[in-house]
Amino acid sequence: MNRHFDPHFQKDIITIHPGEFLTSKDDLFIATVLGSCISIALYDSVNKFGGLNHFMLPKSNKHSPVSSEDEGRFGDFAMELLINDMLKNGSRHEDLRAKVFGGSSVLETTNEQMNMTGINNINFALSYLEEEKIPVLVNDTGGIFPRKIYFNPLTSKVYLKRIQKTGDAIEAITKRDENYQSSLQESRKSAGNITWF
Repeated sequence: MNRHFDPHFQKDIITIHPGEFLTSKDDLFIATVLGSCISIALYDSVNKFGGLNHFMLPKSNKHSPVSSEDEGRFGDFAMELLINDMLKNGSRHEDLRAKVFGGSSVLETTNEQMNMTGINNINFALSYLEEEKIPVLVNDTGGIFPRKIYFNPLTSKVYLKRIQKTGDAIEAITKRDENYQSSLQESRKSAGNITWF
């Protein structure tokens, strides 16, 4: 996470990265850039505060331990972390509302498996929120363009900018998604045979 003052918005902006989340009661923006990843903004309309997460994959492999620094990269952990932090800060579960962003198909590839990441993330996010009975007020997901979002946790407003598929920003997002997909494929190859107990 990094924090800076933005002269355009006249507010502090805290940028979160994959695997991170933040809740706040302050009048600032929590920002992130999304490719195939998902961010869910939760807002407590009674206590007037909210939080944002950023995850890369729907679920961890429950059979393999996940380090604490990697937990937030998986949707199942990322949602638990965000919801629990909201509850710890005074929210009631029934007062939570959600806005969902991301899940675009940014990788130019013919590999169907790789292109399913965004779709799988979207399906997980919407199913999870439905199961948790958290209403979704905004759903801006899918498509081919990455997004930059700014979430104000005090008001629940989100400013969204679609990033055109040119320039350094899109190259960085694409490289991040490609590197992560490659690391997943390598870990699957080296997983070995299943042993039944």
